Amino acid sequence: MFKGPADTKPETTMSELVPEPRQKPAVPMKPVGINSNLLGYIGIDTIIEQMRKKTMKTGFDFNIMVVGQSGLGKSTLVNTLFKSQVSRKSSGWNREEKIPKTVEIKAIGHVIEEGGVKMKLTVIDTPGFGDQINNENCLRPLDMEFMKHLSKVVNIIPVIAKADTMTLEEKIEFKQRVRKELEVNGIEFYPQKEFDEDLEDKTENDKIRQESMPFAVVGSDKEYQVNGKRVLGRKTPWGVIEVENLNHCEFALLRDFVIRTHLQDLKEVTHNIHYETYRAKRLNDNGGLPPVTVETEENHESNL
Repeated sequence: MFKGPADTKPETTMSELVPEPRQKPAVPMKPVGINSNLLGYIGIDTIIEQMRKKTMKTGFDFNIMVVGQSGLGKSTLVNTLFKSQVSRKSSGWNREEKIPKTVEIKAIGHVIEEGGVKMKLTVIDTPGFGDQINNENCLRPLDMEFMKHLSKVVNIIPVIAKADTMTLEEKIEFKQRVRKELEVNGIEFYPQKEFDEDLEDKTENDKIRQESMPFAVVGSDKEYQVNGKRVLGRKTPWGVIEVENLNHCEFALLRDFVIRTHLQDLKEVTHNIHYETYRAKRLNDNGGLPPVTVETEENHESNL
C-alpha cells in the first residue's frame, strides 16, 4: 500500500534532534601564585617596578658635607668615596696636581651615572675650622661643640682621617675614646637608635655603632700597581696602603655604609626628621607663619 504525498513526512536525523551544547564564556585565569579573593588580582606588586622605572628616568639627589680641620684630606675622601673628581671641580685641577686648599664654603654639583641610574650629587666642602687652636694630644673640643650644633639638623657620620698614621692598638683605643666623648657630650650620630624600625635594623645598626663608628679611613685618588692589579692607595717607603683593602683601613666599610646599604635611609631621616624639626621650629619662632616664601621653602626642602 502506498502513501500519498500528503501523508509523507520528511525524514529526520539524530543530529537534528539533539541540540548542540552551548559554549561556556571564557573566564580569565587567576595569576599563578596570587592568593586571590573574590575581587581577584589587583596589581599592587607592580608598584616596586614603577618606582624603579621612575628612578631610572629621573635619578635622585644626594647631598654630603665634609667638615674638619685643614689638611685632613676632606676633598680627597669625597673624591675617593665616589671614584670621581667631584670635589673642587671648578678649580681645573687634575690627578697629578696637589688639591688646592679650601678657603670658603663651596657647594659643587656633579652628576654620577652607574648602571643606567643617575645621582645628582652635591658636595659641600668646608674650610678648615679652628686651625689656629692648639689642642695637641687630645680630642678637639671645637669638634665636639661643632657636632653638637650639627647633630640637630643633619645626620652625622664620624670619621677618623689618615688612619694610616696609627697602629692597630692606637686605632682601637682612639675609636673607643671618640665614642665615649660623643656619648658624654650627648651627640647623636647616624644611625640613631630611636630610628631603628625593626629587630633586623637594630641588629645591623648596633654592630655598626659598636664596632665601626667612627670609621678609620685612608683616602686617595691615585692608582698604583700592586700584585698585577691597579689599586687606589697611598705610597709609603714600606709599601702601598690600599684604600679598599679592609686589612689596611675601613674605607670600604664607610663606602658600603653610605652608598650601598643606608643611602636611602639617610635621605629619609634627613627629610622626615631633621628638616621637619627645623621647619616646625621656624614656624613656631615666626608665630605660625611661614618664615619665607613658598618658593624659597620648597627650594630649601629640595636642597636638604
